[in-house]
Amino acid sequence: MSRSKVLALGIAALAAACAGISPSRAQCRLCDRPTTSAPSISSDSQVRLEIETRLDFDRLILAGEGGGSALIRPDGTTSTEGAIAAIAGRAMVGSAAIHGEPGRAVRVEMPQRVELYSMNGGRITFDQIVTDLAALPRLDSAGQLSFRFGGRIRVEGDAEGDFRGDLPITVEYL
Repeated sequence: MSRSKVLALGIAALAAACAGISPSRAQCRLCDRPTTSAPSISSDSQVRLEIETRLDFDRLILAGEGGGSALIRPDGTTSTEGAIAAIAGRAMVGSAAIHGEPGRAVRVEMPQRVELYSMNGGRITFDQIVTDLAALPRLDSAGQLSFRFGGRIRVEGDAEGDFRGDLPITVEYL
């Protein structure tokens, strides 16, 4: 007997090292030494994290009793193991964008494990969280960096329902 379960992961993002952005200033046309260089951005500029797509496992099809797992990698490929027979075709990796000072190196921290809960009190685990970030991520010349993330859902027993949780992501300048 097959049962269908909806597993979804809502994302909450925390941006660390947030400070105010210095206001832009116009060049004085009456000054005797005008400059044409771009204004420098101070080292206390704000770094922002924006979630573009939430991670969503959509529906997982259970082929029987017992546990299993479903994996979505940052490149969008999926796999299943154990009692989970399939991941629905609408499953999506998460994607985020970091905005800040051009050229700055950043550290992105994600938890090792997150518990997801359903409205009826069920609990499953989201772990093996991975991104497609380089080993030393750096904002581009426009002050932006996009990345994708995925991970593994582990289902044990007869967990059923719509599961949700928060994945805190911390971003800070190095």
